[in-house]
Amino acid sequence: MDERRNDGYKGRVTSAATLHDLLCRQIVEQMPDAVIFADRDGVVRLWNRAAETVFGYSADEALGQSLDLIIPERFRARHWDGYARVMETGTTRYGTRLLAVPAMRKDGQRISIEFSIALLKDERGRVTGAAAIVRDVTARWHEERELRQRLAALEESARGGRPAPGGGESPAAP
Repeated sequence: MDERRNDGYKGRVTSAATLHDLLCRQIVEQMPDAVIFADRDGVVRLWNRAAETVFGYSADEALGQSLDLIIPERFRARHWDGYARVMETGTTRYGTRLLAVPAMRKDGQRISIEFSIALLKDERGRVTGAAAIVRDVTARWHEERELRQRLAALEESARGGRPAPGGGESPAAP
């Protein structure tokens, strides 16, 4: 084993594979963003400390439960239609994009989250589930909404009080 590579783990790590596993576990647990894995059926199988903070559910409460824990009721049908399709086909149009959607905390508070996903597959290439890195962006969403409103008011004032065409809210609105 290369001692320089494993300097901080000397004596505790016996192989490169063991070091890799240890590092992966530590990265997931220490990550400041929520890390969640749900299996093919949408059952939560991994829920790190940051997920506890973001959503308010302890790992004990979330593990073994449906993702419905965090999906607002009015978005569930759409979510599950897409989730089932992705689990069946193994492809998603969101693979490289950052998604922004509303979510729910244990206390019922709606929050705005951004997340990226990765589909995990078994040795035959069959999707086993989806991993997500999730960030609560509620505060930023509110700040941006306030700025949009201020800008719209300034533009309206500049047009002599006529409202701007279009408008509307972001789909990630909490």
